[in-house]
Amino acid sequence: MTGQGGLPDRIDPDAAVFVISVAAQLAEMHPQTLRGYDRLGLVVPGRTRGRGRRYSLRDIARLRHIQHLSQVEGINLEGIRRILALESELEAMHAQVAQLTTLVQHLHLSGGETRVFTAAQTGEVHLGRFRPRPPRAITR
Repeated sequence: MTGQGGLPDRIDPDAAVFVISVAAQLAEMHPQTLRGYDRLGLVVPGRTRGRGRRYSLRDIARLRHIQHLSQVEGINLEGIRRILALESELEAMHAQVAQLTTLVQHLHLSGGETRVFTAAQTGEVHLGRFRPRPPRAITR
């Protein structure tokens, strides 16, 4: 999808397009800092065939977030690693809650059919369909 002038209408925030010097400038950091964060696994950019780093807009936002946590909040790199892991986990849980909310809304609208779901330890939701059973007679 291209707009006027051959430019894309929407830029994919996950597209790894920025070389390390440009990413460092956009994140207001030194390129060596970006290399260090890559070694530590805080921000792992995409790679070209020649192993050159390519950063996405999402990577740059993450670099700025790390910089804020470090410089403004005074958090060390191990603390930042833990915060980023918890934020990632929370984001995944929000996505799962949204999926389950949609499922519950669909169940309320579907009426006659019952759906059962189970969740794996990984949090992955598995759906199954069952036809409604006739009501059981109550015996005393």
